[in-house]
Amino acid sequence: MIKAIKNISPANKFFLGMTVAYTIVSIFNFPYVSKALTEAMGSFLKLLPLFAPVYIIIFIVNFYLNPEKIKKHLGYDSGLKGWLYAILGSIFITAPPYVAFPMLKELKKHGMKYSLIAVFMNNRHVQPALLPVMAYYFGLSFTIIISIYILIFAIINGKIIGKILDRNSLSQ
Repeated sequence: MIKAIKNISPANKFFLGMTVAYTIVSIFNFPYVSKALTEAMGSFLKLLPLFAPVYIIIFIVNFYLNPEKIKKHLGYDSGLKGWLYAILGSIFITAPPYVAFPMLKELKKHGMKYSLIAVFMNNRHVQPALLPVMAYYFGLSFTIIISIYILIFAIINGKIIGKILDRNSLSQ
């Protein structure tokens, strides 16, 4: 029995745990569980159209970008070019996190280093579409200064993450 449980993947253990929890709660308060599941299904259906671009991006990454290209441009030997690609990619790829995370996972699987993922994730708040709105509400000088700070601290965070995680992933 215990050996069978160890062979179950973490995702399936979570699913089974949630199923047991919902079953127990439904015994005592079925309307609450019914409402929760209905709202969860509604949220899932709203997100479903957004998954199509995710899979299209993943397909493009897997079809056009082989691991050698990713390692060359975003890997451990990418140098300044990799940092520039991560910064520009984070600014011009305006996808929400639930679209960006699977894309970054695929890039990581093909050789992208953690420091560049950190830069990408930290820089996401400098979006060309939002800069005019930010300037309207907060002023041009604030918008320029905060954008520069975001870029600088994204690089600093990327360096720190790189020192911690990239070294560990090289030794594995």
